Amino acid sequence: MSTTSGTNSTSHTHTTSRTHGTDAAHTTGGTTATLGTPVTFTLTEAQLDPYVTHAPTRRWLTGPGLPDVGGLVTFETLRATGLRTVADSTGDTADRLPADLRDQLVIGGLLGGEGPETESVLLDGATGEITTTYFFHDRLDLMDRRPFAPSLEKLVRFATAADELAALRGQFAAYAGRYGPEAVAEASGDLLALYEAGADGEVPPFWKLAAVIRPLALMAGPGTRSGLALDLPPRLLDEEFETGAIVRFEEVDFPSALVHEPTRRFLRETGLPEECVWFSLDTDVPLPTLAEHRADTGEDSAESDAPLPEGAEGLIRLGHLVEDTSLVLDGTTGAVLAWSEPDAALRPLNADISTLAFTLWLIRREHTLDAEHDLTEAYDQLAATMTRTLAALDPMACDPTPRTPTDDGWRYWPEMFEDEAGGGLFA
Repeated sequence: MSTTSGTNSTSHTHTTSRTHGTDAAHTTGGTTATLGTPVTFTLTEAQLDPYVTHAPTRRWLTGPGLPDVGGLVTFETLRATGLRTVADSTGDTADRLPADLRDQLVIGGLLGGEGPETESVLLDGATGEITTTYFFHDRLDLMDRRPFAPSLEKLVRFATAADELAALRGQFAAYAGRYGPEAVAEASGDLLALYEAGADGEVPPFWKLAAVIRPLALMAGPGTRSGLALDLPPRLLDEEFETGAIVRFEEVDFPSALVHEPTRRFLRETGLPEECVWFSLDTDVPLPTLAEHRADTGEDSAESDAPLPEGAEGLIRLGHLVEDTSLVLDGTTGAVLAWSEPDAALRPLNADISTLAFTLWLIRREHTLDAEHDLTEAYDQLAATMTRTLAALDPMACDPTPRTPTDDGWRYWPEMFEDEAGGGLFA
């Protein structure tokens, strides 16, 4: 191998509307909708009283309304229960909540990297300001608010832009089929400029993360040349990691079990970083199979107590992660898996070597961007954004669907991203 440089509302009702289109209409439960167009819902003037006094906000809620659900924000809470204050939602009768939170209206929630709601979205009925909060039902005194958007109109605009970037449609349709550093820089600049204009230059952390991290998914395109999941730009890893940090392998380093030629070619020509936060590459000896690695550790090793997974002779150990976890390659398919000795569990890690390389690049790039933008001030939101960005190119890395006999759905990268105590996302 070689190393190279490089309160109320129990009786709440809502009106559901859709933008006009040419598709056929249908009626369900008294609601007429047009198939194939975005769902929005509105409230009546009576439903806004006495909670919302801010005139522009009243006009928005009774007029354009709110989207049913998007990729980042859901308003299902408002649609299901109507307007409720934080005090009503928490049942706080002892004035434990901070004063500025009691009368805020709960209207929705943020979606995490894997879908379920995390933070709640709040509306100030007097000013129209939008913030977010975590509900700590046992410690209401610890709850606080984070800025999210100046108004509902801006919130919808911000969320729509992020969704359009993710889907490469609407105002970001021109980026479809474009990949590489130039596409990333332009898309990030466009989205950040939109947010800065809408927030008078003070972009809330959530949207800054969307503008800085989410476009990184445009760095690599589908694998048409490599025979792998992704085609990475030439020297992507060399340019991101320090000089001498990339290891490239030679034919003599490969065991006979590694028959997947695109993987062999990637390891020879592109290579992998020797170290990257939660990952270390084995460089001392030619790559062993997992069975050979077990034999080499010796009978007195704690690892020898755990039974090896089925087919261990066809799994090639590339290196290790954390907590006695080996990173292994399926020599036949090129799939990248994590073998946990303590759990005796073999789980998917990445779709293949190209998406593993992208993951390591993404982590290293986030460190660089954190130093510039202080992304970790909203660590939890950063972790969710990292998971969402990785899932855009490698769904398997974040999908908890079991894929092996010992797979319990636990996924390494999302869990590591979320580990703020471990601090792996700090620059």
